[in-house]
Order: sequence, then C-alpha cells, then structure tokens
Amino acid sequence: MVEIDWRTWLLAFVLIAGAGLALALVLLAWILWRVRRIQLPEGTGFLTALHATPLIVVILLDLLDMSLDFLSAPISWTLLGHLGLSPLRGVTMVESLIPGTQLLPTMTVSWIFARLFVREATVDENIVDGSWRELE
Repeated sequence: MVEIDWRTWLLAFVLIAGAGLALALVLLAWILWRVRRIQLPEGTGFLTALHATPLIVVILLDLLDMSLDFLSAPISWTLLGHLGLSPLRGVTMVESLIPGTQLLPTMTVSWIFARLFVREATVDENIVDGSWRELE
C-alpha cells in the first residue's frame, strides 16, 4: 500500500495559496492605482458589466478566490463596488461560497465568453469602459 505524505501536500498547497495571495495583493494595489471607475447605467446585466471590465480585474478576482476561498468574498465585494461593477457582485459571492470552485477560473472564462460570443448585449453608448489612468 502506498503511503501519502500529507505534510508535503499541505506544504505545497500552502505555498501555492500563498503565492496566489501575494500576486493578488500586488494586482489589487495596481488596479486600485491605475483602473478608473467604470460607469454603468442603472439595471445593467452581468454580461454587459463583464464586457466593460478590464481582464486584469477578473484575473484578480479568480486569484483571490483561489488563494482565500470564501474569505475573498468581502474583498471582491468591496473592490467591485469601488470600480462601479455592482452587477458582478452576486456572481463572485456565489462562486466564493460554493466549495471546490476556487481552482476554476470562472470569472476569466466568463469574461472570455462575454467578449467572444455576446456582442449584442453590450451595445450601449452610456457605458464608459474601464480605462487606465494616465501617469502624470
């Protein structure tokens, strides 16, 4: 019978989660510094909001979910509110609370899906997409 060294597996998990958390914190600081608030009209849907979101934001949400699991929910909620992406809050909360989904990059896959397959849902001239702040 093969013995499993649980200490090695636990150490590997802690190292991966720690690296993901460190990268997520760096990305969080960079996003708060560089990304402008996104202006969405009232009643904007999930896919339209996702289409207006920069890719780096959804990657950050997935990294937070991977490294902190359900503890990422309040951080994601606050970040999305700060960036004006309230329609994405519910999905990130549900994703954070479902066990076992932390290793799946669901927000990134959803972003790619929204960009490639759902063009007609995003035709709204009132939306100001996420843009980068100019360095002065």
